[in-house]
Amino acid sequence: MNKHIGILTAGGDSPGLNAAIRAIGKSALSSGRMQIVGFRDGFRGLMENRTMRLDREVLSSILTRGGTILGTSRDKPHKMVVGAEVMDMTDVICDNYRRHNLDVLVCIGGGGTQKNAYRLAQKGLNIITLPKTIDNDVAMTDVTFGFHTAMEIATEAIDRLHSTAHSHHRIIVVEIMGHKAGWLALGAGVAGGADIILIPEIPYDLQSAANAIRKRQLRGTNFSIVAVAEGALNIEDSKILHDLQTKKAKAKEANDSKGRKKVAEALQEFTKRCKGNTVRLTEELEKLTGLESRLTILGHYQRGGTPSAADRLLSTRLGSACVGYIDQGIYGVMVAVDGNKTKAVPLDQVIGKKNLVPPDHPWVKSARDVGTCFGD
Repeated sequence: MNKHIGILTAGGDSPGLNAAIRAIGKSALSSGRMQIVGFRDGFRGLMENRTMRLDREVLSSILTRGGTILGTSRDKPHKMVVGAEVMDMTDVICDNYRRHNLDVLVCIGGGGTQKNAYRLAQKGLNIITLPKTIDNDVAMTDVTFGFHTAMEIATEAIDRLHSTAHSHHRIIVVEIMGHKAGWLALGAGVAGGADIILIPEIPYDLQSAANAIRKRQLRGTNFSIVAVAEGALNIEDSKILHDLQTKKAKAKEANDSKGRKKVAEALQEFTKRCKGNTVRLTEELEKLTGLESRLTILGHYQRGGTPSAADRLLSTRLGSACVGYIDQGIYGVMVAVDGNKTKAVPLDQVIGKKNLVPPDHPWVKSARDVGTCFGD
């Protein structure tokens, strides 16, 4: 009997999404035993029953395209804005799943998507996920697709900024995506030869960063490149965040709703204050070193464009492996990278975790060995 497969992409867009859709679709159609349907704009499209035909003609031209032909959104099934209200639309999504006679729903996305997919699995739906994010922070997989392309883009930006920093004797601060995980700033910083790399996992001291720039000045080098993840924090702010997270965990454990609300408000205020961190960092480095400083925020530029060969290959591997697991009836899992192989990891082992940069990671060690400062 034919198996009916639904596919959606959720969360932020990422290079390689279309390659993954293509791999799932073409592998399924080639089996002769599977039919596929795409849902537009993530979980919202599934809730609103908005579909897209995924036949060979559509799939044949999307390997090199950035973004996602299905569209995406950050809507959560259990907290979806409908009109002026926030509603739990999980039951509607389950009804539409059954209306299409789906045997499995493939959800492609990052950490948030893994959580939302797991909730649907708990409702009895057959779910398989693929790990996508430029931040490379999804747990239980060696790497996520989208990361390699974004790292190449950020590295190229640093390469180009070297010449203007050198010509004008400036400090160039490059803000790179990564709220909680510093993989992107670390990888691009090492590959681009940044003099200072600041990541969320290693709280920094501003004076230490400024001293590293002064030492370069004393050696006759009157420019520096600082690669900073958007979520990087100084030591003081890192302690504040740690204390708030500890209070949040204790309030949750004690089922203290008032305490949780108070901590949530404090975290929201803290996050709001930290939004200008890289601007303040740039200004302070100029004051402390006497060198003119400029900030470049790469932003969504890192997400766009044609996926790299590595990401196309990875997306194709994960997509084709996904269909293999469907054929075997393996559900409730994420298709993860394990060296040169793939493995099916139960979703309950993925959710609630982050793949963060270990302070003793080989990339960090290599950067320190060549004289890169981490501000610690």
